[in-house]
Amino acid sequence: MNITDSATDTPAGGRSWAPLRHRPFRHLAAGRLLVYFANAMAPVALAFAVLDATGRATDLGIVVGARSLANVALLLLGGVVADRVRRTLVLQGSALGASAVQAAIALSVLLDATSIPLLVLLSVLNGALAALSLPASAALTPQTVPGDLIRPANAVMRMGTNLGAIAGSSLAGVVAAVFGPGWGLLGNAVAFVGAAVCFFGVKPKDERPAAPAERTRPLRELREGWQEFTARRWVWIVVAQFMVVNAVIAGGVQVLGPIVADATFGRGVWGAVLAAQMAGAVAGGVLAARSRARHALLIGVALVAVESLPLVVLAEAPGALLLGVAMFANGVALEQFGVAWDVSLQENIPADRLARVYSYDALGSFVALPLGEMTAGPVAAHFGVRATLLAGAVLVVLATAGALCSRQVRALTTGRPVALAPQTAAGERTTAAAATR
Repeated sequence: MNITDSATDTPAGGRSWAPLRHRPFRHLAAGRLLVYFANAMAPVALAFAVLDATGRATDLGIVVGARSLANVALLLLGGVVADRVRRTLVLQGSALGASAVQAAIALSVLLDATSIPLLVLLSVLNGALAALSLPASAALTPQTVPGDLIRPANAVMRMGTNLGAIAGSSLAGVVAAVFGPGWGLLGNAVAFVGAAVCFFGVKPKDERPAAPAERTRPLRELREGWQEFTARRWVWIVVAQFMVVNAVIAGGVQVLGPIVADATFGRGVWGAVLAAQMAGAVAGGVLAARSRARHALLIGVALVAVESLPLVVLAEAPGALLLGVAMFANGVALEQFGVAWDVSLQENIPADRLARVYSYDALGSFVALPLGEMTAGPVAAHFGVRATLLAGAVLVVLATAGALCSRQVRALTTGRPVALAPQTAAGERTTAAAATR
């Protein structure tokens, strides 16, 4: 018997791809695919560029940590900008800026004119641009499809970005091994230009910046976003979980992973291992698009514990095949969380404040990234790589268990209409901080 959607009588399999019928969504998805392609190549190519230059894990941690620090510092500003300025304009400008920065990094590597201070400076610029684009891109998705396609739209969007990440991470390892990391970084610049072209084609029906009379001071807007963020316990509890998880993974996979790869199975294979995770995410996206689970957030949060598997394999048996399987499983699991999280936010947060809530979400989730990246090398030097990786795996499991202790996380359901900003009789927006507490 065919499974159909009760509202549209569309077969469930066809409904999974229905968002692609909408042109603004197609352009947004294509642009984000190219952005993720570039962002997947960048850390792999940059990691091996730093290792070629100095060979020190501490230097690698400083370079990648600088990007994260700039990203964290400007995320809140990015949320305010995305709720005040046309989000498509933000995406176009940030993509073109990222292209220029990546081209500068590539040329410095190719011309043997690079240095750690220069890479740190350019990484800071890259992180700042990413901070401006992240809230805008996340909040724009529900503006490109009808409300009843929010879940499949998020799933398809994430499948596209994961496909881009697969291609980027796979190509980066091969290019770094065969031609050198500078050429991989140059490919990033070209990909960002392509993303900007795609974003020029995103023309959602409902994209209007706030009218001058409606605009408030940035600090007040940040306070309103904070009220929306803290009004729902399940939001900040999950963000706290990811403060721990992201810090551990940043240090364990992004910093210690390339070092383990250099000492065991090689750079080219490391790119394939990262691609296995993205392949798992694509498979997980297909499952998430078809899912009708009401307690999707509970399932997704629980599956975050699978993040510990690659850390254990890197510590105990760093073979390419076993690590690839662990990364694939990790990708499948994380995609269940990713889709559930996006849908949960988009269904519960008023649209005119969604970007600011996304910025607080990203700030909380990423604030510990620099700590994880910059301390992984020194901690591993003192306690050993194996002990550091295993301790990280334990922290991931404990953080997940802590999030599951929340009744709100366990009880939240999905599948209701997207939250809209309430209006008065005169049509003016009113405070919605308590609308879905």
